[in-house]
Amino acid sequence: MSEKDQTVQHFLDLIKKSRRGKFKVYIGMSAGVGKTYRMLQEAHALLRNGIDVKIGYIETHNRAETHALLEGLPVVPRRKLFYKGKELEELDVQAIINLRPEVVIVDELAHSNIEGSKNDKRWQDVVEVLDAGINVISAVNIQHIESLNEEVKAITGIEVKERIPDSVLAQADEVVNIDLTADELITRLKQGKIYERAKIETALNNFFKSEHILQLRELALKEVASQVVRKVETEVTLTNAVKREKFLACISSNEKTAKNVIRKTARLANYYNSKWYVLYVQTAKESADKIALDKQRHLINNFKLATELGAEIIKVENNNVSKAIVEQCEKRKITTICIGKPHLSLMHIILATNVFNELLKKLSTNDVDLVILS
Repeated sequence: MSEKDQTVQHFLDLIKKSRRGKFKVYIGMSAGVGKTYRMLQEAHALLRNGIDVKIGYIETHNRAETHALLEGLPVVPRRKLFYKGKELEELDVQAIINLRPEVVIVDELAHSNIEGSKNDKRWQDVVEVLDAGINVISAVNIQHIESLNEEVKAITGIEVKERIPDSVLAQADEVVNIDLTADELITRLKQGKIYERAKIETALNNFFKSEHILQLRELALKEVASQVVRKVETEVTLTNAVKREKFLACISSNEKTAKNVIRKTARLANYYNSKWYVLYVQTAKESADKIALDKQRHLINNFKLATELGAEIIKVENNNVSKAIVEQCEKRKITTICIGKPHLSLMHIILATNVFNELLKKLSTNDVDLVILS
């Protein structure tokens, strides 16, 4: 692309951005903190101020207080679909785009759409609505954020299947944390304000344990803080000449290690509002005709995960891994390299010492930090 074409493209991107709807996300540590309730309160306030606001999709979970707030709010009828003999309902994206309200409320951002829908996920529906120039207010729980998947699983013992890429949250113009103490949330649960009576005891013994809530609350607070840091860096310090961090996650064909390195590097990059890359150095023993099929599949899945989290993938062929890493650092002006904790025997460590020392020496010369992730 020529310099002239790049200038034109940049201007077109600016126009598109200015036409895009504003995006506000309420985030919470768990179900029951009051995200939907707060969105409905905001809808009433907007309506009183003459704003054309509509309810695109709200999930009240039969909570009486929340359901009562729907009274008096204009609702866009849901799209009805038949799936496995049952009539189900989904957000009607086209109806919203046709009606063109100033603001639309869309709950459950991480929801998976029914098979046969245009988009697989509701967050993709929301992106469509935003691209049409309509402002969106939505909500999501902290456990649905992709890069936090492993941390949430470690805290609760539950792997959350419905997740949103971090890049979706990064598009938000405003992220608001709905915060409660662990005691307040457990009291709400016991009062039957979150789940029906039959589910309360099970919830108290699983997800709603006090120690789980405290850790999830910490994750939610950190996430919103990082979003604020991002806004400060892009809007407040724009005129200051600051050193921009650039992260390089180095992965191997080991699925588990690579997944952790990708997710943790994504968290770091999000916190610093930085560009980041994932590098895979293919040695001769892992060439296309020699690599095991399961390892090849793991690599493809990890590349997909990294792309969803906002990384740029770099794949190079080189038998000297250290050299390949250093070359990419120089080429991309990398400031921090992230690698997984090596699981090697003592003999392997001794044999690899020269290679590792060579890498450290070169990184030190180039003023590049090395982070070893557990």
